[in-house]
Amino acid sequence: MRITWVQPEDLLPHELAASRDEGRDVGPLAERWAAAGGDLTPPVSGASPAPASPALRALAVELLDAADALPAPAAAGEPDDLAALRATWPATWSLPTTVAYDRLHGAWLGRAAGCLLGKPVEKIPRHGIREILVATGRWPLRDWFTARGLPAEVAARWPWNRRSAPTSLAENIDGMPEDDDLNFALLALRVLETHGRDFTSADVAQAWLDWLPGGRVFTAERVAYRNLLLGLAPPATARRHNPFREWIGAQIRTDVYGWVNPGRPDRAAELAWRDATVSHVRAGAYGAVWVAAMAAAATVATGVDEVLDAGEAVLPPASRFAATVREARALGASTDDWETVLDELYARHGHLHWVHVRNNAALVAAALAYGRGDLERSICAVVSGGWDTDSTGATVGAVTGALAGASGLPERWVAPLRNRLASSIAGFDGIGFDELATRTAALAEPPPAAPADPHPAAGPGSGVGPGSGVGSASEAAGGVR
Repeated sequence: MRITWVQPEDLLPHELAASRDEGRDVGPLAERWAAAGGDLTPPVSGASPAPASPALRALAVELLDAADALPAPAAAGEPDDLAALRATWPATWSLPTTVAYDRLHGAWLGRAAGCLLGKPVEKIPRHGIREILVATGRWPLRDWFTARGLPAEVAARWPWNRRSAPTSLAENIDGMPEDDDLNFALLALRVLETHGRDFTSADVAQAWLDWLPGGRVFTAERVAYRNLLLGLAPPATARRHNPFREWIGAQIRTDVYGWVNPGRPDRAAELAWRDATVSHVRAGAYGAVWVAAMAAAATVATGVDEVLDAGEAVLPPASRFAATVREARALGASTDDWETVLDELYARHGHLHWVHVRNNAALVAAALAYGRGDLERSICAVVSGGWDTDSTGATVGAVTGALAGASGLPERWVAPLRNRLASSIAGFDGIGFDELATRTAALAEPPPAAPADPHPAAGPGSGVGPGSGVGSASEAAGGVR
């Protein structure tokens, strides 16, 4: 068995790429690795086909240590601490701060719908996604993916994500299946319910160890999890042998911090930073604060431009990440030809790994601007763009779901969810999105009024929702292990 995302010989090629991207000179390290017979090509799925010899693995560990010891990249424009980041934020915000339950409910539903749409094609490149859709008569994307009518040769060329296809194709959907993009939202909810707004990075790390199975985390989170087990504490967990420190992982974890801070992107960003630094640095953490700030705005804003403005406002203005999302936003807003937008995004960012944060953030920003607040137009655009499709679909779905509110979402994107979310996090398996919205509302400042008529998303006999006893707040506080 090859365990992905942690073997030294697999981490080193990714580390060489990450260090070069940061501007560090790793030429001598790469030469030593290649001379010893090591592969310089980073494995796309996290593990090379066969384990390295003991000698080559030992060299990989030595070279990872050497890379960690290299001088830090120049920090101009890209701060790596919260105080420096906060110094760039606006002193005041003009957004409303009163949130409606319906908007929070829509955020949860939209996040699930966008994630579910992207699940079966995660890791399939853009041109493969298009070939699947053309072959099944669904191009351009406007509905769930299906294997019905897919020619065998196309299916063999572009296999579905094996963990996702059984539960995320149109013919199989029966509620929202488990996904890390939802698990981390649940975990953020639990951290807030347990520790309140003054939680620390150490609280987040402990929540991972207490509640999150190690097999349900990937890339930077898996490395940080390993570092926790080795006895390291945040932020050191993000920095040892972690070539994924500026990938997308932290960006998928922070929506809830925005939803509980309606109209206050700054407060949301601070909470997101504490969470992100368990596993990420610089752009990896910027992605987290960006999404949290957009989430804070999306529950109260009147349009997607207000949301994008809020997200950009918490970014270090001279950073590459900020430049990336500004450029992508302008591209998405400039035309109704989405394929032209994608061509340009791939020309600018196609060299990055499919799980890197900058290319995926660019895709999110462009899709939100292009979609103009419409959930279907937005999630279909972002998923058809490839890269980390379930994660970008979830982020875009959460923003547009919050803007519309649950009552404004198309039934065909909500009904298959059956008001039911699967999770391996104890106390949450089978929970309803209405219950999640209720618990989120209880944490919001100021809290919204009690819902008058929750969105009728539950399927027949689902047996979940407020009062069902599934995933109650008391379970989150006390815990079932």
